[in-house]
Amino acid sequence: MGDGETAEGSVWEAAAFSSHYKLDNLVAIVDVNRLGQSEATALGHSVDVYKARYDAFGWNAIIVDGHDIMAVCKALLTAATTKDKPTALIAKTLKGKYFPGVEDLDNWHGKPLGKQSGPALEAVKALITDNGPHGLSPRPIKDDAPKITFPKVQLCEPPKHTMGEKIATRKTYGEALVKLGKNYSRIVALDGDTKNSTFAITYKNCCPERFVECFIAEQNMVGVGIGLGCRARNIVFVSAFAAFFTRAFDQIRMGAISQTEVNFVGSHAGCSIGEDGPSQMALEDFAMFRTIPGAVCFYPSDAVSAERAFELAANHRGVTFTRTSRPATAVVYENTETFEIGKSKVLRKSDGDKVTVVGAGVTLHEALAAHKTLQAEGINIRVVDAFCLKPVDKALMVECGKATGGRIVTVEDHYFEGGLGEGVAAAVAEDGGVKVHRLAVTGIPRSGPAALLMEDYGISANCIVKAVKKMLA
Repeated sequence: MGDGETAEGSVWEAAAFSSHYKLDNLVAIVDVNRLGQSEATALGHSVDVYKARYDAFGWNAIIVDGHDIMAVCKALLTAATTKDKPTALIAKTLKGKYFPGVEDLDNWHGKPLGKQSGPALEAVKALITDNGPHGLSPRPIKDDAPKITFPKVQLCEPPKHTMGEKIATRKTYGEALVKLGKNYSRIVALDGDTKNSTFAITYKNCCPERFVECFIAEQNMVGVGIGLGCRARNIVFVSAFAAFFTRAFDQIRMGAISQTEVNFVGSHAGCSIGEDGPSQMALEDFAMFRTIPGAVCFYPSDAVSAERAFELAANHRGVTFTRTSRPATAVVYENTETFEIGKSKVLRKSDGDKVTVVGAGVTLHEALAAHKTLQAEGINIRVVDAFCLKPVDKALMVECGKATGGRIVTVEDHYFEGGLGEGVAAAVAEDGGVKVHRLAVTGIPRSGPAALLMEDYGISANCIVKAVKKMLA
């Protein structure tokens, strides 16, 4: 890695993680050339300081002349025989070594040599004392890793829940992992010291050898997950409070660019988590994950749909994000219900529906409560469980919108920007004739009882009733 890069906190998250797990098969080569992009790095050529820092993190740090190939090889041999510690090669180098007018000079980052290319080539050629032939040939690639095939991954047993039973989807996460892990030995789960809240602990207790505790270092946790998913050798699930993934957006984004296959699971989302307060409330998680290229975003509303969401995620090749809920919610689906990526479900429907209400997760249950209230007043509404927020079920949204007089109300435990409402609005925009009224969290919530917060911030059943009546006025 570059010396300038070591200013990143994620580097030291990785250093602490690697030392803790005694990863003696890991070697980090730090190119200390002292020059950053726009000016010299903070430490310059102070290789002793770099060594002291890696030593302090429990590494075997070795200072070498990065231009001395034999010294580098000797250091690598030392690394190979070092036990219970990762090794850091602190390689002192000069940027543009041997290039006249370039060597160790500022302002050459990412620039072609231009007029300096001729003198640079001549300088390098002059250093070659024996131009061969040497009788050297590259060794054939040794690819002795066993081939891994991914069959269709299924839960070892179908959901077994009772209609109306209340269970938090975050709890279902751990149970679903166990069901997947019993059927497939390459299900690996990571968590960032939230496993007793995300319920990843359920999987740890079942399959400890396939669980990795990454502690409170989400950037590194995502990096480890990406690594474990490389070359399609594992099915990886990474869990944390959904809000904490915002710290690792860069790693998630770069992973997607590299076509990673990681399933992210975020719990404790929205103001419905109640007393934990706004620092813990993910209210922008879907806005973040829906921008990730190729990502699939699930928001299950009950235990049955949650189990199936995790099963779908395990079979998807790419990034997925599943939001789980802290509150226990009633089971609304039969155990035999099937689910698909990009498909939503209609839970309440009649020929006389005046408005379509689209919810997801906790707000689906608010929509069902609103349906009951409005029905008692002689107003019928259609209730749709979005289930998948990316891709949005465009066909169903257009169909329901047109069937209910061109009126849709969306309700989400999320800020207005980037979530369910914008997804539905975009889905129906091209067809025209459908108006979308969006209900979302109207400000930064306080700490308090979930029901009170959902009412105060505009996403309760009562708020849905008011929105429906307003559209019909």
